[in-house]
Amino acid sequence: LGEAIKDSFKRLIAPAIERELRGELTAKGEEQAIKVFAQNLHNLLLQPPVKGRTVLGVDPGFRTGCKLAVVDDTGKVLEIGVMYPHPPQKKYQEALDIMGRMVEKWHVNLVAIGNGTASRESEALVADLIRAYPGVQYIIVSEAGASVYSASKLAKEEFPEFDLSLRSAVSIARRLQDPLAELVKIEPKAVGVGQYQHDVTPKKLDEALGGVVEDCVNAVGVEVNTASGALLQYVAGLTKATADGIVKYRDENGKFLDRRQLLKVPRLGPKAYEQCAGFIRIADGENPLDNTPVHPESYGAAEALLKALGYTTADLRGAKLPEVRDKLAAVPVGQMAKTLGIGEPTLRDIIAALQKPGRDPRDELQPPLLRSDVLSIDDLQPGMTLSGTVRNVVDFGAFVDIGVKHDGLVHITQLSDRYVKHPMDVVSVGDIVQVRVLEVDKTRERIALTMKTEKNDAQGTKA
Repeated sequence: LGEAIKDSFKRLIAPAIERELRGELTAKGEEQAIKVFAQNLHNLLLQPPVKGRTVLGVDPGFRTGCKLAVVDDTGKVLEIGVMYPHPPQKKYQEALDIMGRMVEKWHVNLVAIGNGTASRESEALVADLIRAYPGVQYIIVSEAGASVYSASKLAKEEFPEFDLSLRSAVSIARRLQDPLAELVKIEPKAVGVGQYQHDVTPKKLDEALGGVVEDCVNAVGVEVNTASGALLQYVAGLTKATADGIVKYRDENGKFLDRRQLLKVPRLGPKAYEQCAGFIRIADGENPLDNTPVHPESYGAAEALLKALGYTTADLRGAKLPEVRDKLAAVPVGQMAKTLGIGEPTLRDIIAALQKPGRDPRDELQPPLLRSDVLSIDDLQPGMTLSGTVRNVVDFGAFVDIGVKHDGLVHITQLSDRYVKHPMDVVSVGDIVQVRVLEVDKTRERIALTMKTEKNDAQGTKA
């Protein structure tokens, strides 16, 4: 009996328990990895756009050269080119001349440099350029997924005449101007903000990330007259076919002037219209309400509210808007809801939408950190305080771009003076943070950073 018990435990029970526990722990770890990736992607997609700037996108490289693309403030490609400032060609002065000519010709005021191979060497080149053109600034942009986009069917349709590498330079410039509109063209898991992403179930990851992209697109809203089919297909109620149908209708018939025109798009029926209309924006349409999150079903209530205050929808444009905002802020919600015969939550949403027609929720976030001089790992000394951009958040800390070749790590224990349960409680992708250099390992090219105050950091070191 003893032998039977020993055998059954060793051969059957123990392996079964081990498999069960391993399965539970793997599922838990997978869930956490997907959660971290989804949150990072959400913050990345909702980074503030850099509006009204003509951008020179630089996709750095050594042997194949640095690809250049000048993009105007609407995302239209003005000029493309290639320069060879780095080894083996070393045509440094020629590269400066090429960029200088582009800056002068197109009035470029911002340079976006991809963070891949030869990124920091290209940054030094751009810093030299800025000395000759003081009004120009630069920023390092994550180029994760740019090559995936360049080789995609969508990029081929968008730029059939461009070489693969030149498409990535356009993508780098555009993802600075409007991260959401550009990053939706890339498979979510290729944007480089996850952890252990290759160890999780692809189907679960795709479902979670697809949901995040859809949430972000619908939270911001989509300008129907400028949006690509890739962006429109994430709008609630629209499919790839109906999104492409909207683009085709726009190309054939000109700009949309009214949300109801969407009903003329082939295969976009009343149900799909009902779902998507509130997320579609028309900036210069006939009805100012088309540039707000107010759904067409609630137009009557919105117009009645404005009428009760002595205004019309036309007053949502022009000089009277500040006056309308003040009146809307003072509306007694409970009383007005009864007068209009609608619910209080609906009325609050309508008031918020009317106060800021055309509002982009991303505009209220911290703008990206623009630089005008270069820094190398040799310049770093322990104790230096720097501004940086959070590039990735993982379970054990956050990686921060401080303007040198490699991102520095703020370990979870260095994120705050108080106890931190998870890094996401303190920082998010895209945040601009103040960090202090703790340690620089030049051999392994590792930089340890802290966000603690100096007093608490000193006490922790002593302890």
